[in-house]
Amino acid sequence: MNQSEINVQSTALKEANRLMTICNSCRYCEGLCAVFPAMEKRSSFFEGDLNYLANLCHDCGACYSACQFAPPHEFSVDVPTNFAKVLSESYETYVWPAFLAPMFLRNGVKISFVAAICLVFFLVGFVGWNDSSDLWSYNIGPGAFYRLMPHHMMVFIFGTAFSYAIIAGLFSARKFWRDSKDNFDNRTHVRNFWSATKDATSLRYLGGEGLICSVSENVFNDRRRLYHHFTFYGFFLCFLSTITATFYHYLLGREAPYPWYDFPVILGIAGGIGLIVGPLGLLWEKYNNRKIKKALGMDVAFLVMLFLTSLTGIMLLILRSSPAMGILLFIHLGIVFSLFITMPYGKFIHGIYRFLALVRFSQER
Repeated sequence: MNQSEINVQSTALKEANRLMTICNSCRYCEGLCAVFPAMEKRSSFFEGDLNYLANLCHDCGACYSACQFAPPHEFSVDVPTNFAKVLSESYETYVWPAFLAPMFLRNGVKISFVAAICLVFFLVGFVGWNDSSDLWSYNIGPGAFYRLMPHHMMVFIFGTAFSYAIIAGLFSARKFWRDSKDNFDNRTHVRNFWSATKDATSLRYLGGEGLICSVSENVFNDRRRLYHHFTFYGFFLCFLSTITATFYHYLLGREAPYPWYDFPVILGIAGGIGLIVGPLGLLWEKYNNRKIKKALGMDVAFLVMLFLTSLTGIMLLILRSSPAMGILLFIHLGIVFSLFITMPYGKFIHGIYRFLALVRFSQER
């Protein structure tokens, strides 16, 4: 018996094993999404299989609405609720470094705010040590931000935090990929990644292969798909804004802040709007969802930090020519720093796991 065949231990995984055994006998939902065709390729379910299936699930609720064995039936089959619990546990299973998992998972929002506040106080103290009046002075024109905080210091702090997020994410993704290893064709082709990219960016399985999302019994809507798109493409546009600003700084010698009509600002505004509407909508849907009332863990913390990053960024854009610019800049940078160091422990890494699960599903097909 190899590592992937060790019997599941947690209550959520044991329940997932029971549910998948029932579903594998019924197969009524095999056309709804990717979970059930992937399930049917397995005659038994080990821990890696169940984590793979849980990350493949898009939590649309279509199977719950269609299931003849759903509560109050004695079989009590509720796959979305159970997979939400397995998904939450998979953060801790695959996170790197592992010893940090309990701290982040149980206190996600608190840890995020503490990290942001600590950096804000550090930056305010750094400037105030020399001349506290600089915090409330007018700083306008190119290079205004760097008069408060040197560019090389900004690059070091946030480059280190972002590098840590990338390294931790890669180690976690590697562990998930190895654990989901199947007994089929293990060769991965470019077409598998292309198929997964199309499925992920279109959220193909969020509505059960064309059906809309079931948010509660007999209540259906497609808002979660819309909010996910706002969040994903908002994040992508903000990333493009950062890349463009880096290009301006190092290759064109142009320093921030830039005029409102310039590409970094236009991309940042568009992305910022997406990262306000999307996270707010997802938080609203989360707390009105019948399936599970989640604690303030890292799945919530990531959405909160995305929202606050965009909100403070837009406020900084609007008030950058006022005396409030310095304080707003440091608040914004503190939240961005917190977002970076907590990314590998919450919803962001789940997005990577889901993409890899879609790659694996394409590979199995």
